[in-house]
Amino acid sequence: MKNEAIGPSTTSLPLTASRADQIFPTLTAEQIDRIAARGTTHAMRAGEILAEQGETAVPFFVIVSGELEAVRPSGAIETLITIFRAGQFTGEVRRAMARLRARTDGQVIQLPRERLLALVQTDGEMSEILMRAFILRRAELQAQGIGDVTLVGSSHSADTLRIKEFLTRNGHPYTYIDLERDVEVQGLLDHFRISAADTPVVICRGETVLRNPTNERIASCLGFNLALDQSQVRDLVIVGAGPSGLAAAVYGASEGLDVLLLETYSPGGQAGSSSRIENYLGFPAGVSGNELAARAYTQAQKFGAQIVLAKATRLACERKPYVVELQDSSRIPARAIVIATGAKYSKLPLENLAPLEGAGVYYGATFVEAQLCKGEDVIVVGGGNSAGQAAVFLAETTYHVYVLVRSDSLADTMSQYLIRRIEQSPKITVLPHTEIAALAGEKHLQHVTWRDNRTGATETRNIPHLFIMTGAVPNTAWLDNSVTLDSKGFVKTGPDLLSEELAAAHWPLTRRPYLLETSLPGVFAAGDARCGNVKRVASAVGEGSIAISFVHLFLRE
Repeated sequence: MKNEAIGPSTTSLPLTASRADQIFPTLTAEQIDRIAARGTTHAMRAGEILAEQGETAVPFFVIVSGELEAVRPSGAIETLITIFRAGQFTGEVRRAMARLRARTDGQVIQLPRERLLALVQTDGEMSEILMRAFILRRAELQAQGIGDVTLVGSSHSADTLRIKEFLTRNGHPYTYIDLERDVEVQGLLDHFRISAADTPVVICRGETVLRNPTNERIASCLGFNLALDQSQVRDLVIVGAGPSGLAAAVYGASEGLDVLLLETYSPGGQAGSSSRIENYLGFPAGVSGNELAARAYTQAQKFGAQIVLAKATRLACERKPYVVELQDSSRIPARAIVIATGAKYSKLPLENLAPLEGAGVYYGATFVEAQLCKGEDVIVVGGGNSAGQAAVFLAETTYHVYVLVRSDSLADTMSQYLIRRIEQSPKITVLPHTEIAALAGEKHLQHVTWRDNRTGATETRNIPHLFIMTGAVPNTAWLDNSVTLDSKGFVKTGPDLLSEELAAAHWPLTRRPYLLETSLPGVFAAGDARCGNVKRVASAVGEGSIAISFVHLFLRE
């Protein structure tokens, strides 16, 4: 901690929400005493900085007396976010999003992260209060764009869309400045000596300028990942943070396993791009895939799982413990492994598809993409639930939605509640027996040609947005046949593994593989990457949780 003279903030942007009493609750004296028993007291002085923006090992503070302010620094300018008063507490599940500074003399109770995790794992009442506040605070920061990142880009840029999706799906608030629409953009470009040709540009904490950075570069700048101890043998390494991987992390960590969860891009997997899931148990009003993933991500961290954004490139299984090799050459040893790398939408066999991806052609329909399509026509290709959810969601803000399906109807592939929504919407037209024939456009999609697969007749429309949600292919190429795959690349497990396949894989045990176990003992598969998986979020969550019971059995062998 250090002292710094209090300078007047040039702007003030306190958080406001209808649930302010849950975002910033005031604890009772008895609740404060329970926290005090786990922490230490600290006498703070006006102007003292208790935590700096971006720090990872930030303590949790409960204000006993005096006031503490959270501000967002950006060069010489500060934005006041909120003021904490006696009985209130600071904190989030992840790293500090603001500078914490004492406004007055006073006293705080201080808990390091390890003791905070122990508190929320053992005290049911405090867990409910704290976790709800942490989740709602993050949501409020995202809703108001209050964070330590500024993105300067164009709505016509595929890389701008990529960065928006990366930050949004990782739950990181950011401020977006559009080159074509924001009048103050030139002043910002001049201040940081950026030209329009450099964009998209990410400005971290008002200091570091990243020109068209990769997702890995952004993650590094923002400190998403803690250092990995490559000498530590983990009880369980989970590869993939979709619904199955997140479920495995929550159940594994909550049952005492040392869990490391690896994810290449962002939590949620394919489900994270779903605008609204209405048939998931316990959410009668529906829940977005991103929101569901964010809550599961927080839940896994609550129980102590370590989550790292890193790409697994190989499973080394020549000896035990097995080793998961990462793109940066790190090697992570593990006693057991869960493969939960999921699947991705198939790409249409179109000549000029790649240059238009992210510039009119999309593979997910979230709020980020919906902003780009407002008031315009869009096409959704696919007849499954993801396509139906996208069509209904996009119809809220677009001019018209055309749903293209190869078969004669949606009845065999889509849930009835979605079919009814589509049939009742005057803004959605379903075109059966129809496929995309060609795309046209230079820097952005401009024209789409579709074809009737019965007659061969074609039609070209000036439609600038195309959402592709067709059949899925598994993300299993990184396994390089270290486990047995089926003819389509899905991982075979349990009873699906034939005796001759086990013999070819040199299965070393007298027992057969457990239900979700692969041809390698102690290596399990769950979710969309697994052969025979039912492509539903609930199924993936169930498999991820069930896999942990088999991990325990294996570790006891």
